[in-house]
Amino acid sequence: MNLTDQQKRICEQVVNVFETGSVEGNYGAIAIFPDGPHGARQVTYGRSQTTEYGNLEELVQMYVDKHGQFSEELRPYLKQIGITPLVHDKEFQHLLKKAGEDGIMRQVQDAFFDKRYFKPAIDWADQNGFTLPLSALVIYDSFVHSGKILDFLRKRFPESTPKVGGNEKIWIQQYVDTRMNWLAHHDNEVLRGTIYRTQCFSREIVRNNWDLSQLPVKAHGVDVNG
Repeated sequence: MNLTDQQKRICEQVVNVFETGSVEGNYGAIAIFPDGPHGARQVTYGRSQTTEYGNLEELVQMYVDKHGQFSEELRPYLKQIGITPLVHDKEFQHLLKKAGEDGIMRQVQDAFFDKRYFKPAIDWADQNGFTLPLSALVIYDSFVHSGKILDFLRKRFPESTPKVGGNEKIWIQQYVDTRMNWLAHHDNEVLRGTIYRTQCFSREIVRNNWDLSQLPVKAHGVDVNG
């Protein structure tokens, strides 16, 4: 997987739109969804929305270590994130929102989302023989939205990965279709509402936009131009 700078930006910007409605990404975005452990409500935060019971503690720790403007106010929360529910803690959420305006937080988030989501997605793509930019976008989105390429979805379609002789375009098409069907019929209403992600990828597959050169990419009603 050898992406140009623009192709990487397109991937990041499309996912930014999916997560916060903005091409640039809303670094102070706060949302609360019932998608934590056992359906618990949890805080999600930042440009690409990391979660309270996921990697939010790591992100806040990175910000505190960089001595951001709100570091000392956020420091006491480090022992609580992921342990003590913070969905009702308005002060914590207010601090996160204000920190999103801090240039240090923006730098930290860019490094964090690259480390935690983009690089692992590209590593997975490399290990499995994928080379096309649209494939990178589909895989990256799955790492942000689901944490990885979900094994049970892979078992629902026949095509093999390119690494073991499969056709890359067919695999991506079948994966997108399978993921779209899963989202559309999910018990969780929140996940059903995210079908716009796979609809975007389906449109780009139909346009044969495998190198992401046909711009703009329409992501949830927003034009992405890299």
